Amino acid sequence: MASSKTKAPEQTMEESRYLRRLSESRQPVRLQLTSNEQVEGIIEFFDESFLRLTRDGLPNLFVYKHDIKYLWEVA
Repeated sequence: MASSKTKAPEQTMEESRYLRRLSESRQPVRLQLTSNEQVEGIIEFFDESFLRLTRDGLPNLFVYKHDIKYLWEVA
């Protein structure tokens, strides 16, 4: 069996597309942080390092991506 010499790309840009879709549709999301704390809100802005989560009646949060364990959409 021949092994492939081609290395997988570092980035596929799928993360950016997904976050852009969530932001543009104002889809509520829940984040589970590496501390196991959960926060919920709408992604207003993101870049390669962090995202801004806007929450109803609570302060907005800037969350570093390396602190996010899971992200899922909420109904």
